[in-house]
This record gives sequence, C-alpha cells and structure tokens, in this order.
Amino acid sequence: MKKSNPASLLPIGIFIVLYLGLGILFEYVLKISMGFYNIPIVVIFLIALLVACLQNRSIKFQEKLKIMGRGVGDENIITMVLIFLEAGIFVGVVGRSSAESVAFFMLSIIPAKFAVVVLFIVSALLPDNMLLAGLFLAACFISLSIGTSVGTITLITPIAVSVSAASGFAMPICIASVIGGAMFGDNLSFISDTTIAACNGQGCQMKDKFKENFIIALPAAILSVVIILIVSLKSNIAPIEIEEYSLIQIIPYLLVLIGGIIGINVFAVLLIGIVTGSAIMLITGAVAATDLFSSMGEGASGMFETAMVAVLVSAICAIIEEVGGFQTLLNLAQRIFKGKRGGQIGISLLVGAMDIATANNTVAIVMANPIAKEMAKTFGISSKKTASLLDTSSCVFQGIIPYGAQMLVAIGAVTQLGYKISAFEIMPFLFYPYLLAISSLVFILFIPERKKEKAA
Repeated sequence: MKKSNPASLLPIGIFIVLYLGLGILFEYVLKISMGFYNIPIVVIFLIALLVACLQNRSIKFQEKLKIMGRGVGDENIITMVLIFLEAGIFVGVVGRSSAESVAFFMLSIIPAKFAVVVLFIVSALLPDNMLLAGLFLAACFISLSIGTSVGTITLITPIAVSVSAASGFAMPICIASVIGGAMFGDNLSFISDTTIAACNGQGCQMKDKFKENFIIALPAAILSVVIILIVSLKSNIAPIEIEEYSLIQIIPYLLVLIGGIIGINVFAVLLIGIVTGSAIMLITGAVAATDLFSSMGEGASGMFETAMVAVLVSAICAIIEEVGGFQTLLNLAQRIFKGKRGGQIGISLLVGAMDIATANNTVAIVMANPIAKEMAKTFGISSKKTASLLDTSSCVFQGIIPYGAQMLVAIGAVTQLGYKISAFEIMPFLFYPYLLAISSLVFILFIPERKKEKAA
C-alpha cells in the first residue's frame, strides 16, 4: 500500500480551478456563447500535467516519463482510444442525412398513442394526440441509435419548438422532454463516447454494462412518460410535418445496436457499421466515392480531442497514483463511506463532481476511471457495476447542469428560431435525469447485483 500524499492531488485541483473558473468567466461574465466549450481543454490538461511533473522532485523527470508511459500504454487506454477513432469514422461515414433519417423515421412511428399502447393497457381511455410523449421517446431511440445526446438535441429541438408553437405547450417542457430523451441514449448507446470510456476504463464488456444500466434506466424512462402523459392530458397537440427520410440509411445504426446487444466484439460491430454505411451511402448517392475517405477522416478528427484527453488524463493519473494521491482519496472514501453500498455512492458522487467541474460527461468519466477502479477493488464492486455507475451518474449531472453542452445547444437552437428561453426555465421539467438519479439510488440501496462477476 502506497503512503498517502494529499499534495499530489494538486494537478487535479489546478485543472478544476482553471477550467471551471475560465468557463464561468467566459459564459457568465464575458457572455461568450458556449463559453465552456471555447476553452481548449487539452491545453488545461497539459498545464495540469506540467504541475504533476514539477512536483515530487525526488523522482527524476526521466523516471516520470516511464511512469506516464506505463499509464498511457495500459491495454484499456489503447483500446479506448482506438474505439473512439473507429466510432468517429462510423459517424463520419453515415453522416447527418442518415441521422436525420433515424429521427424522422422514429417520429413517424412513435405518435404518443403508440407509446402509450406499449407502456399502458389503459391507453384507449386517453386522447390520441400526445406528441409530447412521442418527442421524449423519439429522442430516447434516436440517441440510442446515433450515440450522441448533443446530435439528438440538434435534430429534435426545432421539431419541439414547432410542437410548442402549434399546440400551446410551454416551450420549456417541450425542450426538457427532448433533453431527457437524449440523455437516455447517451447513457446506453454502444457508440456513445461515455459508454466507450466507462467500459474500457473499467475493463468490462459493453453488453454487460448495457444490461446493468438498462434495468436502472427503464423505470426512470417509464415514469418520465407517465408524468409527461399526465401533463399532456390538458392539451391538444397539432400534428407536425414529417420530412422525407431513407429507410435504408437506418440499417448501419440498427446493425451496430443489435451487434452490441448480442455481444459481438465492439471493434467488429463498428467495422460492420462502417462497411455497410459506406456501401449504403455510395449506393444511395448520399456521398461521392471520392469524398468517402475524407468523410472518414473528418469523423476521426472529431474524436481527436477526446482521444487526447484520455491519453493526458492517463499520464497525469499514473504520476498521481505512483506518489500516493489515489491512496489519499481511498483513505478518505473509506472514512466517509462504509460497505459496498457506500462505495457505490462514493463512485457516483466522484464522477458527478468531475462532471460539474468539467461540464463534459466523457471527460468526467475518463478522469474518474482510475480512482473509481481502485475504489471498486477496495469496496468489492464489479467492473460492470462500476462502469454503470460512472456512466449513469455522469449523465444525470450532465443532463441538468445549466452550462452543459446539451442545455446550451438546445437553448441556442431555440434562439435561432426566434424564441427566448433560459436554462432555469427548462430545469424543473427535466423529469428523466431526476428520476434516473432516484432509480440509481434505489438500486444501490435496495437491489444488489444479480450475480457475482466471474474472475478474469
């Protein structure tokens, strides 16, 4: 056991102070749009890494490079980076038009009446046009398919604005329904960067983490629909116009989703998605053959920052662990939290604090991963449960913080359409993130894991 060394946690403190401080300055003092996302997070992490290298003079710099090399060269880190890049290529291949096809297809088959029939036998007693619940469910399925909450919000928010204008529904609840549904898929999708980060950081299979997450997320989603339906009873919703979409362009998403659920290796699943997506986009003429590789390159480039964050965080954490920083956190956790349930709450609060500080659930998971892994060993928590806690808790906080990308993108889309809305108007109606937090807590306190994890 390494000796506790609280001072070695300074690099994490420096990162949080710089990133959160500059974010607040840019967003709320200087009034810069998307202020948090104008801060070069890689540069802030490099400053934190410099601080880590300047500390602990008893260890020579050359030795610190070796320590960082071992951290970056970890099998899970390399796997994570490669999956990030492959997922980026997949997104680059299928493109926006394919994502729009998923969106309009789901909206065409999920009028709220359909959703109610699936969930409740008493649906025949309710009014037909309950599109608000349909918006929520469409956002759930779209984000689950395309793996991005921000992308889902970008696609669906203009439709939610139209629903509000046509039906008399308050704008905040329409936008909140979209954000809530988008966070459902962000938490569960096999191509979501949060899933990739959590599973590879903890060394568990995606299908196992999906099963662990799904039983927590499903009750929260059902209760969200119930609440939305109750609110909907007093309103009449006008139908919206569904734009043309291509069913064949949905196939790559379905293959990735099905392949992930049945447990095919994630590299193979994404490769299948890339090959089928490329073929379909070429056959349908959605992209020219000469542009296909450039689309792949653009998709991979979109993941460079996330991949680089994973590399830098692993280097910083390797040094912090070597000099006893993690031991400090573990000692603190053992004093505050007791038993397996306490350890799970501690992991959830850890990643939640990271998310509040970074306003980015993927970065929060990457930062929390090594600490959470040590906590899991200490408290006897399985890797799939730890990955589930990291992803679920980060999505809860990311879904409700007023300065997160999801909230800012939604507000920006509403503003572009000529309306005004604030994050604090939307927050009371974010039923799904709040219910997900409650569901997660119930499972931690009252419902133990179904079976023990097999030894590797």
